[in-house]
Amino acid sequence: MPEPRALVIVPTYTERQNLPMLTDQLMQHANVRLLIVDDQSPDGTGDVADALARRYAGRVEVMHRTGPRGLGRSYLDGFRKAVAENVDVVCQMDADFSHDPAQLPSLIAGVANADLVLGSRYIPGGGVVNWPLRRMLLSRFANGYIRTVTRLTVRDCTTGYRCWRLPALGALPLDRIRSEGYSFLIETLFMAARSGVRVAEVPITFVERVHGESKMSGDIVREALVRVTQWGVEHRLGQLRGRRRSRTSGGA
Repeated sequence: MPEPRALVIVPTYTERQNLPMLTDQLMQHANVRLLIVDDQSPDGTGDVADALARRYAGRVEVMHRTGPRGLGRSYLDGFRKAVAENVDVVCQMDADFSHDPAQLPSLIAGVANADLVLGSRYIPGGGVVNWPLRRMLLSRFANGYIRTVTRLTVRDCTTGYRCWRLPALGALPLDRIRSEGYSFLIETLFMAARSGVRVAEVPITFVERVHGESKMSGDIVREALVRVTQWGVEHRLGQLRGRRRSRTSGGA
């Protein structure tokens, strides 16, 4: 049985050091194409991406975004293009090698039994390398809080290494997504789970970036947790209103 055809979306911002090697490693997977979504990088990442597209003509494509920056905005533009592509699976990954390209086949294989596959740091076999204790505790706390508020059952709600079956991604109401930063990852997972999408996790080892600076900060995490609280409250209120309507209509 042939391997699923996969399109990998990689948002970039100041990633010129990492992008060539990442692309070379992804191109070792014969069933993979790459969409680089560059967010107006000031370091020339867009030019590097264009050179890679010429080297791997037909397998690498570049989208040069304009307008307001943001991880969520980049992914939304990439998703809108991806749902019109002739592929089976659409994957998300970072450009900084925190997501190992060698682990991509296991995520792609997971769509045989799920609509959305998460590369998980927090299930048996998964792990994190080179994180300080503070970062690890923050991530653990954030995931625990997200699960409590949203009732999600997956262990790693904040992972950015993901693969979607194309129909599941195409069914997402992309025009209703409001997150612009890392909370985009949580919002799309929450939205998918609420709509009945089958979600699975496979173990990955997350490695802190070697080149460049991490874009994660305490402010980003706090913004995400505020948004999660809002979504959880809105969802719970919606459930309560639905129950009241059911009791009212049942007694009529």
